[in-house]
Amino acid sequence: MLDGLVLFGRALAGFADPLTLLIIAGACLIGIVIGALPGLTATMGVALLTTLTLKMPSNIALIVLVCSYVGAIYGGSRSAILLNIPGTPANAAACLDGHALAQQGLAGRAIGISTTGSVMGTLIGMFFLAVATPWLGEVALKFGAYEFFWLALFGVIISGNLTGSDPLKGWLAGFVGLFVACVGQDPIHAYERFAFDNRDLAGGFQLIPALVGAFGFAEVLTVLAARTPKPVIRGFDTPLPRIGDVLRHWRTILRSGVIGTFIGVVPGVGEDVASWSSYAAARRASREPEKYGKGSVEGLMAAETGDNACVPGAIIPVLALAVPGSAPAAVLMAAMIIHGVQPGPLIMVNNPQFVFDVVAMMLYATIGILVFGLALVKPLLKVLQVPREIIMPIVFVLCVIGSYAISQRLFDVWTMLGFGVAGYVLRRYEYPMAPFVLGIVLGDLLDKNLRRGLVLSDGDLTPFFTRPISATLAAICLATMLANFTFVRRAARAAFAALTPWRKAA
Repeated sequence: MLDGLVLFGRALAGFADPLTLLIIAGACLIGIVIGALPGLTATMGVALLTTLTLKMPSNIALIVLVCSYVGAIYGGSRSAILLNIPGTPANAAACLDGHALAQQGLAGRAIGISTTGSVMGTLIGMFFLAVATPWLGEVALKFGAYEFFWLALFGVIISGNLTGSDPLKGWLAGFVGLFVACVGQDPIHAYERFAFDNRDLAGGFQLIPALVGAFGFAEVLTVLAARTPKPVIRGFDTPLPRIGDVLRHWRTILRSGVIGTFIGVVPGVGEDVASWSSYAAARRASREPEKYGKGSVEGLMAAETGDNACVPGAIIPVLALAVPGSAPAAVLMAAMIIHGVQPGPLIMVNNPQFVFDVVAMMLYATIGILVFGLALVKPLLKVLQVPREIIMPIVFVLCVIGSYAISQRLFDVWTMLGFGVAGYVLRRYEYPMAPFVLGIVLGDLLDKNLRRGLVLSDGDLTPFFTRPISATLAAICLATMLANFTFVRRAARAAFAALTPWRKAA
């Protein structure tokens, strides 16, 4: 614990020079603007900024990405409250009570509540990031090829299970992502797969252009295809937070912070699930559940605390396991690798300072959203009124430039366009994008460890199911899939009903 405090203090001091603080302020503001503008998601913002920070020093580039990530999740609440349009999917739950408060002339108070919840949620998640990452890293040192195979598969399965209305569509999207990750040279012997004698395909699809297309260009197509009325913003009262709101709902804040952090740790689930889960838990525990959806301060506080606590929570498995907890965290993990930081179980052995650097980045980002969220209320209102016909062409140009800038290959631009069109089609048919992206990210981990395990066991599949941790993960994967089939649920209910008389008699 003492060593951790020393490393954290060193990280805080390292980022405290005036130029770095100015960069932090700019990154937080950019993130808030990206989140506030409907159609610009946190994943797209982090992906685009990754392409624009390639030439920066690694610590500066990563603090820009972390601050923009935190800022975007917070900024999405602004449009949710004022326009009833979530700026990012993570802020959908905030629309229910945030916009209801705005319609009652309490938009300023709603903004203050969302700011307070966002700050408290990030601080709670930051605490678990500092405490849980070293512990999880030690546990992960016991993992072998068999365990990492099941961990990667579990990430795809649980992501598909929780991020869409139809788990089957989520799993299909995830396995398509796994297939896409297999295109190119295999990671062990560099044998070409699905390349069809094409030199560009033999190099595989670069992760960042694929993500820029799936979340950037696809979002441009989706937004331009939809008809939305011109935003009308009502007047509002003071946005300064009320101490009474925090003291009155401290249990809700703690509960939502813990729930959000825990959901962030689950691979590929993301901030939107954290927000809805925190909102539902708060409603069940509330003494006034009838107010939810009609302007409940507690409901808005729970939603915004949960989704922001998920941000540091999603970075925990990135650092300790090299498995992203959400789609933006997947992009952040790719950026870490590009900038020479190798996340995974050995990070606490090889680079323990970096873990606490990320914790310090989170703290500076939290201060940034608190200051800008309350001080720049009126300027940010002007941002919400910028026509999408102006924003989307700029985003498209950034998608093209950013994709090309990584390797200076025209093929990466075609990759971005192809994944963008594919992402748009998948969205139209209600296939979730998070499992697709997680499949691409985890495909290399799954493929490499499956083949390593088979080499170690001389082709025997038994160790995948007999080692304790491996068997547990395999059982969880199987149970997660079976739980979604109707006949399994019916059998479980029938078994429970048969046991009920026996339990009463006992």
